Amino acid sequence: MSGVASTLAKKRAQAAGFGTNANATKYLNQDFEALRRQCLSGGTLFSDPSFPTAPESLGFKELGPSSYKTRGIVWKRPGELCSNPQFIVGGATRTDICQGALGDCWLLAAIASLTLNEEVLARVVPPGQGFGDNYAGIFHFQFWQFGEWVDVVIDDRLPVKDGELVFVHSAEGNEFWSALLEKAYAKVNGCYEALSGGSTSEGFEDFTGGIAENYDLSKAPSNMFQIIQKALEAGALLGCSIDITSASDSEAVTRQKLVKGHAYSLTGATEVNYRGRKEKLIRMRNPWGQVEWTGAWSDGSSEWNSIAASERPNANAEDGEFWMSFSEFLSHYSRIEICTLTPDAITSDSIKHWAVTNHDGTWRRGSTAGGCRNNAYTFWMNPQYVIKLDEEDDDPDDNEVGCSFVVGLIQKNRRRLRKAGEDMHTIGFAIYELPSQFHGQRNVHLDKNFFLTHAQKARSETFVNLREVCTRFKLPPGEYLVVPSTFEANKDGDFCLRVFSEKQTETLPCDDPVDAELPDETVSDDQVDSGFRGMFLKLAGADMEISAAELTTILNKIIAKQTDIKTDGFSLETCRIMVNLMDESGNGKLGLGEFATLWKKVQRYLGIYKKNDMDNSGTISTPELRLALKEAGFTLNNTIFQLLVARYGETDMTLDFDNYVACLMRLEMMFRVFKKMDPHQSGFIELDFQQWLNFTMI
Repeated sequence: MSGVASTLAKKRAQAAGFGTNANATKYLNQDFEALRRQCLSGGTLFSDPSFPTAPESLGFKELGPSSYKTRGIVWKRPGELCSNPQFIVGGATRTDICQGALGDCWLLAAIASLTLNEEVLARVVPPGQGFGDNYAGIFHFQFWQFGEWVDVVIDDRLPVKDGELVFVHSAEGNEFWSALLEKAYAKVNGCYEALSGGSTSEGFEDFTGGIAENYDLSKAPSNMFQIIQKALEAGALLGCSIDITSASDSEAVTRQKLVKGHAYSLTGATEVNYRGRKEKLIRMRNPWGQVEWTGAWSDGSSEWNSIAASERPNANAEDGEFWMSFSEFLSHYSRIEICTLTPDAITSDSIKHWAVTNHDGTWRRGSTAGGCRNNAYTFWMNPQYVIKLDEEDDDPDDNEVGCSFVVGLIQKNRRRLRKAGEDMHTIGFAIYELPSQFHGQRNVHLDKNFFLTHAQKARSETFVNLREVCTRFKLPPGEYLVVPSTFEANKDGDFCLRVFSEKQTETLPCDDPVDAELPDETVSDDQVDSGFRGMFLKLAGADMEISAAELTTILNKIIAKQTDIKTDGFSLETCRIMVNLMDESGNGKLGLGEFATLWKKVQRYLGIYKKNDMDNSGTISTPELRLALKEAGFTLNNTIFQLLVARYGETDMTLDFDNYVACLMRLEMMFRVFKKMDPHQSGFIELDFQQWLNFTMI
């Protein structure tokens, strides 16, 4: 299927409800139930052809085919490793997740957080799987991937060395859910090695579909406590940790029994009356289920005796959960990650849902990859989105009236590209307040002049080479323009832009409509002056008509005399397009009037070309092309412009004159054909198969 056709097919599927957690998209079109039935009926164990037991599934560098680390690795099913394999033993717990020979502790911390929330875990690890009667060597897991949920099928052959699992394993020797989950996630990302290095928030998001914010507690905002409270009210997952300063610090226990370099969950936040004042308290949980804080407000500490019994929680069990003051929390812990869940992930009616909108976009070299604001010449070409903030927050928590929202920008599939030597781009976004004259307008892609004359209102905290940049804002009601970009211009990439907001907001792409105002340049035979008629007679030959081959010779003789434009000559294909556009009789040749009309059109296009060649290079750059197209009467959205640049642009992102003319002629022909077939301007046409072939073969 062509790129355009597959994109359209995916949009239709999403509109029909595919890609939700309840109706996940089948990754690589593999249907778990159908494959399992097939294996059971045939008495065979599933072997996954799309993620084979081969070196490329392990890695490409440190885990590559020639690496000493992969020597001796064999792939075995759980039944070959122990006599009584189990999927989950006694529920999914923290001790099920022991790290192997892979630097994916970020992923394991996220998996550990899953075990604290049974509802969320059930979305990722579908029930009804195991090694019992329906066992067929096949398992499946569901992950959120850039705006949609995917159902990933794997076989249960796992990498083994010296009789032990190489990667994630359970402390229980016969429990395999965590190892199989890691394998499914490796498959989605291309191989095991692609999982090396990352942040817990990346795993948080792929297991929940939520949006994860990171806060450095040494620079915490003044309303951090209120942010935590609101996050808990919204059903968010919260994790925090204490930074390590050396390798020996990892999981070292402090004097007051806090563990460094270890992921804690934050499960509560409240205020109590303590000795005539309000005391802010935070409830923490150590996933180990033991080793608890021993300072103020810890289990059984004297501080609890000074507050009313009605405010006193059960704080004595050695269950890994404990309270501490918010001020001590800030001084001991280094960072906090807050993952706000999407409404479909929360079933409780007591939870205050945040609204969420999601948009996919692309950066393409020469067309929509304008780079950051430093690139004044091209920044305006980036995709643009409008956020409409109508309602202010309930109970402003910091005496600042405004609308709270979180913007997350994710670059897609970069882990998969590591095999090809690619890695993360450096990404970020800028936010502009839209002047009132643009309010309500979505069919406009703001140009260079807007950004040269308007300062940004807000921006992502920094441009970073992580999968996601995520920042929280509070702005007055109004309309705002978000411009996501790579730091450097002309970096190809796909992205997902999400906006989570306390109140309902509207977020829509801001792009030019697809339309054309085409002047009637028709010249009839009797309007042709004697000088042009004489030239035509010389050029046309005995049949008094000009073929595509003759047109090629004519145009190339004329443009060879132009010293201020660059061209390697008109091709026969370009001239065929011109003849097809002008040929009313359908005989594949141009008569006098048709040739005169074409000549008039080429002269107009030449004038626009020279006017927009700002640097007098003799060529037109792709940013100049977008302006030239507008002057020629075409307004095109980002998607169409990307296609034109890909098909007509050179590698240095310029077009010479012949390619520029071919582009405009082709565009004009497509618009004229459509408008002719749509006399009532409905925006739709209906073709039978023969008509479709006739028009596409023009």
